Amino acid sequence: MARWTFVALRRAILAAIVLVAMGFAIAVFVTPSAQAAPGGSCTYYSNSNYSTVVGRFGYDCCNNYIAWGKKTQYSVCGGCFVCYPPNP
Repeated sequence: MARWTFVALRRAILAAIVLVAMGFAIAVFVTPSAQAAPGGSCTYYSNSNYSTVVGRFGYDCCNNYIAWGKKTQYSVCGGCFVCYPPNP
């Protein structure tokens, strides 16, 4: 009778370890990695007509940092910029 109790205890401990490992794996793989901030990417324009782009600052959809041009008071922020693959 004592042998069955030991086996049952060992199985319960193994099951607990497996459940903890599965919970950890789910938390690691399901949690999204650092993504671009939804409103953190801004395009800056030269005037209030928003016709000429003079700068872009933020992240593209591949989470690469984009920073070029200059910042003005005329801006549109949100989303991420189109992700272009690097040149070969």
